[in-house]
Amino acid sequence: MKQIFLILFVSIIASSSIFAQKSKKTVEVLYFKANLTCCQAKACNTIEADIKKIIEDNYDENVTFKQVKLDDEANKPLIERFNAKSQTVVLVKYFRTKEKATVDVSEIVKQYAYDKKVEDFSKKFTEQINILLN
Repeated sequence: MKQIFLILFVSIIASSSIFAQKSKKTVEVLYFKANLTCCQAKACNTIEADIKKIIEDNYDENVTFKQVKLDDEANKPLIERFNAKSQTVVLVKYFRTKEKATVDVSEIVKQYAYDKKVEDFSKKFTEQINILLN
């Protein structure tokens, strides 16, 4: 009898944790990247690294980073959907594995590439992510 209750208890706990994971809001950061000349590639790589660092420093597994190469034919639907160019950055919100919202934050990234104000960029970038997570 105790074994039946134990099995039932473990089953309930396991199913509730699976449900909790499925109902979790997540955000995917899409970073569109082109093959660029040396100088442009350094700037692009620096911005990409800074975005990754902000995500790593401020979020757990609920915010992920994905590089989308513009020259990869498999990425063509995404590129067309977001009218992406090099350094286009789009936030995609998911809820229970279904896409719920998108936000193009490319202007924030362009401003950062121009003025190099890390604190301002980090604040604006995380604000946009937090809006989607709430």
